[in-house]
Amino acid sequence: MAEDLFSSNHTLHPPQTDEDLLSWLRLIRSRRVGVTTFFKLLREHKTADDALVALPEVARSAGVKDYEVCPENVAIAEMSLAQKLGVRMICYGTPDYPAALMDITDVPPIVWVRGDTTLLSSPMIALVGARNASSLGTRMARKLAEELGEAGFVVVSGLARGIDTASHLAALPSGTVAVFGGGVDVIYPQENAALADEIFKTGLCLSEQPMGMRPQARHFPTRNRIISGLSHAVVVVEAALKSGSLITARNALDQGREVLAVPGHPIDARASGCNALIREGATLVRSAEDVIEAISQSHTVNNQPPEPQPVAKKKLPKRSLREISKLHTEILSRLGPSPIAEDQLIRDLALPAKAINPEITTLELEGRIERRAGGLLSIVR
Repeated sequence: MAEDLFSSNHTLHPPQTDEDLLSWLRLIRSRRVGVTTFFKLLREHKTADDALVALPEVARSAGVKDYEVCPENVAIAEMSLAQKLGVRMICYGTPDYPAALMDITDVPPIVWVRGDTTLLSSPMIALVGARNASSLGTRMARKLAEELGEAGFVVVSGLARGIDTASHLAALPSGTVAVFGGGVDVIYPQENAALADEIFKTGLCLSEQPMGMRPQARHFPTRNRIISGLSHAVVVVEAALKSGSLITARNALDQGREVLAVPGHPIDARASGCNALIREGATLVRSAEDVIEAISQSHTVNNQPPEPQPVAKKKLPKRSLREISKLHTEILSRLGPSPIAEDQLIRDLALPAKAINPEITTLELEGRIERRAGGLLSIVR
């Protein structure tokens, strides 16, 4: 916990002013300052301003010559870009900071968020798995995400291809959080740009990385500890023995979260990681009921307070595959090469936007429709 990192005579004072926010950002963006060093500096110097003053001497003592802290103009530029894009910076210790993250050992001092921040106070479940997911795997992810959303849980994942994408799509009507490996303004993979845009509207995107930062391989393991840290439990739908999803599962165990897995065929490499987790004691998952039951038992055993009440969201009636196919046909029949406004399409269909928007995104991801500037849609010929 950050409290452990910060246990000393000094009390952690979250930033109160814009100047404080700037100093916190400059400190965490300074070279060689990670989470542990950030809180250690605050412990020793009380404020981020004082820590910035002391940092060059600290670096010299460690044998680093000509050390410079993050320049003020660099941090200002990052904050300005965030403001322009409607992105908020939330700092550890402030009322809006995700409570679930507060009890992990390497808690990020700062997170950037874009979207509906009220979701951060809702109970969350992480769904993760293979990028090269099978059709059965993606179907299972969609089913779990739908059922967990209907039960009042927000689905957390990493916006990757495969299981992540299927989970986010199915959870759009009930609420979903996407944790980015790069900056919260950098969509990766680019093919999920339309999905990210829908999450911006009805869900939440979150990252600890600097604005504008393109994701690199080393960012994803640290991203994964936020996915698990936000969640009551991590469900692995499909995963190989050596995969990022198993890193998330290990993080979850270290953080005291429940780990669950969907079993798969023994000769399918995409299921080998899940089968190994189950063999090692992870709860086997057949439906969302198994997930909810495992969480309930964990709270009872650990004498923890009961789950928060389900999110008060209006639930849309579940649609059959036949009904979804019919809706796709109706959407496509109203589009042509000449673009029309998305709002107009929704009015023509005379259905709630929450019922139509996920299907528009699905058709876009399938390459059947194209989104253009100004909220216009056209069919792909």
